[in-house]
Amino acid sequence: MGKYRNFTFATYFVAQAAARVTREELESQLAFLEKYLKIDKIYLEPWRAVQASHEQIEMIREVLHAHGIQVAGGLTTVIRTPEGAKPKQRLFDTFCYNDPAMRKKLKEVCAFIGEHFDEFIIDDFFFTDCACEACLKARDEYNLAHGIKAGWRDYRLDLLRRVSEEDIIGPAKKANPKCRITIKYPNWAESYQETGYNPAEQRKLFDAIYTGTETRDPVTQDQHLPRYLSFSLMTYFEQMWPEHNGGGWFDPFDMHITEHYLEQVWLTAFSRPKELMMFCFQAMVNHPFTPSLGYQLELLDDLLDRAGRPVGIPCYLPDNCQGEDSVQDYLGMNGLPVVCTPYFPEDGESLLLTRSSACDPEVLKKLDQWLRKTGGQAIVTSGFWDAVRDRGMENFTSVQLPGRHITADRYRVEEKENICVFPRGAGEVGLPVMEFRNNATWALVKAAHHEESYGILLRDPYADGRIYSLAVPDAYPDFYRFPAEVLSRIRQEFPVRGIWLEGPARISLFVYDNDTVVVYPYVMEGTQRERIRLHVKGARALTAKGWNGETEISPLYERDGEAVFDLIAMPGRYAQYRILR
Repeated sequence: MGKYRNFTFATYFVAQAAARVTREELESQLAFLEKYLKIDKIYLEPWRAVQASHEQIEMIREVLHAHGIQVAGGLTTVIRTPEGAKPKQRLFDTFCYNDPAMRKKLKEVCAFIGEHFDEFIIDDFFFTDCACEACLKARDEYNLAHGIKAGWRDYRLDLLRRVSEEDIIGPAKKANPKCRITIKYPNWAESYQETGYNPAEQRKLFDAIYTGTETRDPVTQDQHLPRYLSFSLMTYFEQMWPEHNGGGWFDPFDMHITEHYLEQVWLTAFSRPKELMMFCFQAMVNHPFTPSLGYQLELLDDLLDRAGRPVGIPCYLPDNCQGEDSVQDYLGMNGLPVVCTPYFPEDGESLLLTRSSACDPEVLKKLDQWLRKTGGQAIVTSGFWDAVRDRGMENFTSVQLPGRHITADRYRVEEKENICVFPRGAGEVGLPVMEFRNNATWALVKAAHHEESYGILLRDPYADGRIYSLAVPDAYPDFYRFPAEVLSRIRQEFPVRGIWLEGPARISLFVYDNDTVVVYPYVMEGTQRERIRLHVKGARALTAKGWNGETEISPLYERDGEAVFDLIAMPGRYAQYRILR
């Protein structure tokens, strides 16, 4: 691969620094980074609203090559208002693609990059939110011509497809037919279509894709980015275009807790990327995160020596979908091993459908065929049922959604038929009411409110398979308030390769196809060292690698062919286990 065994390690050199850095400064900065990191590749950017000269680009390339570092190009599609032009209301100075002067400049920049590099990557500002008079006029004309009543979505998807071909790929490849171009997609996947990101079409145009796995402080920052997306979004793009997802890209911004920064790195690596990208070179010079990152990369390289291919419960997210934003990531942060795909699975033992899945008009037909073919288990959210309520959902379940909501902190959990426990949660949770017909649909988990109880996990038979309806809390982080008994009962119904986790919230389980697993408890307010149990069908023991070598762990007990292992989970420390059968 490179200087690491299981991945190449790259960073990104922004244009503002490329335009002014001296050879001496560059050597000093490299000396700091190379003290801690083994850098295989640097993406060198000539344009980010300012342009680095030919001489600067060649000087930097020469220095990097002398350090044994590969060099590719980079592009960030932002631009300042041209002199004398009327300012437009644009986030981050992204291009207005109805401004001829701006589009002319983009073509010139892409030709320049093509002349200097055989490969370049586009940073994730290749979108538009411009709503100037020219954009309004173009949108309305497009919608009228295509019979669209209102909205930006279809117009911007088509606009950015055309700009991809005409302003980026065309000029770059005219200047250099060998030039390969990678488009990096941001971490806000469920908003792509509203601003023009168009993987469905762009994956037919570009040579490769790349995945933004950056997360942020979820409370103080505007973006709502559950940390699990550093893993799940990688699996989505790996499935979207196998062998063409270049890697995962993370950064140190808007984080003040070291573990929150490193979680991006860990979860990205757990997906087995070809490349790990640290953004950016300048931000990590003399940064306290850098030594920690270097140490963790060595540990991750060791972990990936032993890990196979990640597998899990496929969450179907069709192209250009939106709904229950990131709910799959909250489930992933509560112990369900979720992987994502833009294609409806043809086989497998389990399936997750959310409101986003319902954006496929054929989804119920596909669900019917999948259940009949596989005899598998589908977990569908309350948001999914709400979205398809007029499309034949009554063929699958007696569940109805009357639009009422309740709050609860007491629960009824069926451990075995007619044997229940009644735990309390960590606080009140708001839930949609899922009405169902007794004995047509069976309740495994219910929430109690005064003298009534309401379904949280409901089960319906279907051919040889089963459908499980899950009531999603009104605020998704309230999954963390569910007691361990509730979460464990949900996980028990959805083992992956016969493996499921018994324990509290805020722990992820990653499963691989070579009988290895990784357990990671998140660093969050209130999380503590926890005792958990790992259930593994057909196992005789586990092994774990520690400071003194590999240790064998015997089961706590065995029942019905399932071995149960008593383990300790420490927040901020992942643990890898190998299953012995």
